[in-house]
Amino acid sequence: MKSFKLILILLNLIALLAFVNYSSIQKEKILKDGKLIFLELIENNAKAPLIQGDMVSLKYKIVKGLIFDTLYKRGYVVVKLDSNSIAERIRFQQKPNPINENEYLIEYSKGYFSLNIGAENFFIQQGDAKKYAVSKYGAVKVDANGNSLLMGLYDEHLKKIE
Repeated sequence: MKSFKLILILLNLIALLAFVNYSSIQKEKILKDGKLIFLELIENNAKAPLIQGDMVSLKYKIVKGLIFDTLYKRGYVVVKLDSNSIAERIRFQQKPNPINENEYLIEYSKGYFSLNIGAENFFIQQGDAKKYAVSKYGAVKVDANGNSLLMGLYDEHLKKIE
């Protein structure tokens, strides 16, 4: 019986390591091949203190004014980019297709009163909240499947705040 438990534990460990490696590879692929998209912020709130820093809660213009009852639980925000790669919401859809030329997908999941695109929180060093108060955009890299990865906060001139 002990050897069965040991085998089960080892199989679980292998499965966990495989999942972590797969997830890391996917994120590296997004970093390398993803399209950089700027999402305009409508609110910047650095009031959630942590032990060694602050958590900034990001709210994006592309989700402003939504009627949450009309949205799918999971789906895609379809955006179109201007010449500076700033996103404008076009529509919501449940499946990744159809998509028109010059449109990009950002996958979302719906909460009770929010829409989560996976880039709603940003950790900053303690004491740097003033520096990030001028942020106007959150930048994400997005792959062809709508997976996104937050790259940082940017000012009104699309310069990364560091």
